[in-house]
Amino acid sequence: MLATQRRERILDEVRVHGAVRVSDLVVALDVSDMTVRRDIAELARDGLVRRVHGGAVAPDTPARSTDEPGFEAKRTWSSAEKSAIARAAIADVEPGQSLALSAGTTTWLLATLIAADPALRPLTVVTNGLRVADALHGVPDVEVVLTGGTRTPSDALVGPVADATLHHLRVDRAFLGVHGLDADGATTPNLAEAATDRALVRCAAATTVLADHTKWGTVGLARICGLDEIDTLVVDSGLAPDARAHLADAVARLVLADPTATPAPPGEQP
Repeated sequence: MLATQRRERILDEVRVHGAVRVSDLVVALDVSDMTVRRDIAELARDGLVRRVHGGAVAPDTPARSTDEPGFEAKRTWSSAEKSAIARAAIADVEPGQSLALSAGTTTWLLATLIAADPALRPLTVVTNGLRVADALHGVPDVEVVLTGGTRTPSDALVGPVADATLHHLRVDRAFLGVHGLDADGATTPNLAEAATDRALVRCAAATTVLADHTKWGTVGLARICGLDEIDTLVVDSGLAPDARAHLADAVARLVLADPTATPAPPGEQP
């Protein structure tokens, strides 16, 4: 069976049943586990399915409270929306500030924008995100402080070491990426990461949460903070009107980013 035929079979299973397991596909397609996983990865890159532990689900299936995808998988989801959110968030970055950036794909995009814009420097950036630290490594006039800790599948450093580091720091603003957002606040599937994210919020004079519209209604296992603890929430314009209305009342400041807007050159962010 050709690869295109296998992937069409996988898509058919997902369309009919909403989900499919790797172990079932190995038997049905008479191929190796590795071949099935490669096919699912290819379909996920095209946005046709969402990878989960042990299989795949329809792309619009809400994430379970304990799902924790890796960084490479997440960076392909809602990429235009995340880029727009990062561009909008950088308006709150000023030279001379100390910032805390959590681990995540949207905060990583924010870090790449900071790295590209000399007008924002000097800066001190505290982060528990390995990808964020890599994006800022070697950038002139940007001091990067890594928290240390235990590495998660999403390349976050978490746990007692990270939490203890943040306990002794104070920054001007924290930029926080989240797994889910609902009326009760921001959440993540990882208990240890939630504790470290709470430490990031506590060490900051102000907190900006970055969340694309697909995060609304997704609930992770562990709560990070309530909506009343968010000073600025940056979401994209794909957020439903009722959710916009609710969040506009619940957070101090709601910013809607437009994914269709032409990016401004470095140093000319709105």
